[in-house]
Amino acid sequence: MTKYIFVGVILTLLFFWYLSFSASRLDRLHHRVETSWEHLDALLQRRAAIALDIAHDTDLDPAMDILLTASAYESRKVESSLSDFAEERSEAESMLSESLKVLRDSALAQEIQVKVRHLDQLGEITEKVKIAIAVHLEAVNAVRNLRSKLIFRAFHLYGHAKLPFRYSFEDDDL
Repeated sequence: MTKYIFVGVILTLLFFWYLSFSASRLDRLHHRVETSWEHLDALLQRRAAIALDIAHDTDLDPAMDILLTASAYESRKVESSLSDFAEERSEAESMLSESLKVLRDSALAQEIQVKVRHLDQLGEITEKVKIAIAVHLEAVNAVRNLRSKLIFRAFHLYGHAKLPFRYSFEDDDL
């Protein structure tokens, strides 16, 4: 009889250890989502700053200048951390991406004199943003997959952490 009680206690302890380990793992993944978003947000802010530099330092036609300046300012002012502003942020970033595409196309077609330094910086930051988006989406998907498992839902192992969401601009072609 004591043998069964001992085995029951050991199995219960192992189960609680497993729950604790799983909750810690999910917490680390949530932290990874937060840090990847902070990194992505910093890169997006830098991209908007470069867009503003291009608009101010070059002789663009007035329409392109207004479009680029407005989209860059809109991208920089929208709150990034609150899910209530996710749609607003997505629209602002998509608008900036489209403005930068129009700038690249018109710079090639009309040979607009954009300083090479700005184009190099824009190319570098765009590549970094693409990588940061991939890292962020991988982290979001990992959290979503883990939280969808029955044991995480049944024992509420995610605590009060919000479910991470995807921004629609993350699917844009940069």
